[in-house]
Amino acid sequence: MGSLSAWHWLIVLAAVLLLFGSAKLPQMARSLGQSARVLKAEARGLKEDEKSATDQGQDKLEPGKPSPQQVDDKQRDDPKN
Repeated sequence: MGSLSAWHWLIVLAAVLLLFGSAKLPQMARSLGQSARVLKAEARGLKEDEKSATDQGQDKLEPGKPSPQQVDDKQRDDPKN
């Protein structure tokens, strides 16, 4: 159960060529590359969104401190006001 030798890789490559054909392999590689680019762009967008939210002060609240929305809800529900 060690690593694969050059002969093993050659057999795997031949099997892939027989299964998919030489015309489909470049198309599959191109599709895989496009998918990787989309994934990277989405990950970059998420990081930028997180950074902008942190810069605006919308990051994590202090433990035990209610959010502004919770404070508004409590004031509205309080019959004393």
